[in-house]
Amino acid sequence: MIHPSDPELRPVKAVRDGRTAPVTCADCGCRLHAVGHPGDEAWFHFTPLAGRDARGCRIDCADAAHDVLGRPALALA
Repeated sequence: MIHPSDPELRPVKAVRDGRTAPVTCADCGCRLHAVGHPGDEAWFHFTPLAGRDARGCRIDCADAAHDVLGRPALALA
């Protein structure tokens, strides 16, 4: 599924191994999108549905909030 571009989206980057990169899930590698105000965001999978990611793969963290390093974080939910 292709998601339409949103002019309000800002490129959110994380620092990994000294380089900037998109925020991705540390468990499955899916790209995440930010929800919240800059500096206080949580990251989520695109269109999670019943434990599945946007590609339809069943993953444990599909509905969980993630931190800036892409780790599912219970404290952010």
